[in-house]
Amino acid sequence: MKMIISNSSSIPIYEQIKNSIIKQIMDDELKEDEAIPSIRNLAQDIKISVMTIKKAYDELEQEGYIISKQGKGTFVAPKNNDLAKDKAQKDIEEHISKIVDIAKKYDIKKEEIMEIYDFFNRSEE
Repeated sequence: MKMIISNSSSIPIYEQIKNSIIKQIMDDELKEDEAIPSIRNLAQDIKISVMTIKKAYDELEQEGYIISKQGKGTFVAPKNNDLAKDKAQKDIEEHISKIVDIAKKYDIKKEEIMEIYDFFNRSEE
């Protein structure tokens, strides 16, 4: 499992770990029912506190991304399409927020933005 952690980031380390695992699940780099490293093993591999990894895993399990099976390990949960759609919507909302900020800064009208959207949307067809 790939993991890049930045100590200088304003994002807490447990959240960076959580986000990295979510991204790998959404990108199908981690497949349904695939085992992921134990908390201890991941902590040793990336040299991060066991408690930090545990917090990330606990949140991932609460959100339905992973499942812990006593005595067997931790596994990627079956894909929940609603979960994937919610994550995609959150990503879109973040991007739209940035677009709106830029548009306000440079006085770009909604209609102009919609023209750009329509152009890119047609390009995909």
